[in-house]
Amino acid sequence: MLSVDHVVFAVADLDRAAARVLEDLGLGSVPGGRHPGWGTANRIVPLGDTYLELIGVEDEAVSSGSPFGASVVRAVSAGDGWLTWALRDDRIDATAARLELTIGTGERATPDGRILRWRHAGVEEPRRTPELPFFIAWEGPDAMHPGRTQVEHPSHADGIAWIELGGEPRRFDRWTGGADLPVRFAPGPDGIVRVALRTPGGDLPVP
Repeated sequence: MLSVDHVVFAVADLDRAAARVLEDLGLGSVPGGRHPGWGTANRIVPLGDTYLELIGVEDEAVSSGSPFGASVVRAVSAGDGWLTWALRDDRIDATAARLELTIGTGERATPDGRILRWRHAGVEEPRRTPELPFFIAWEGPDAMHPGRTQVEHPSHADGIAWIELGGEPRRFDRWTGGADLPVRFAPGPDGIVRVALRTPGGDLPVP
């Protein structure tokens, strides 16, 4: 019922970040779109059922007025780095009730003009510490999922192998209901430490 949907990397410049991940990691990316309510924009590194999201600030005035947008502003001011991650949840209403979260909605226009819509819970929840994921449920056909976008990866990456987190495992288990997820914990501050992608040649760590 719960699976890794995507991991978000905050960047100061989307085009430069796209060039860097292609050159350094062999990961292609495609334009995503704009998030009007958050003042942000993104690029997508599609990986089938999952993806990496490169996110940057497009309108700082709008971003600063939104808890999520403000978190992107803070992140990029400290340098590019991991921001947050999401679990795909086909029982998001039950999850929201269990954790006493409010369900919100989001949408953005894709480059070809289609509207991508989703429901989310926990994105702007103040109780959510940095290593904890938020929850997302996509609307529309599976083919519209950002991870399904066609792109060539020189590394031939095709999924997320594992996510390394700093934080308290028991707190994580309570938040996710004990779901079986590809995560491991390391000493250090709460948050995402690194992510590894699955490739034919083995795991590809993304620092």
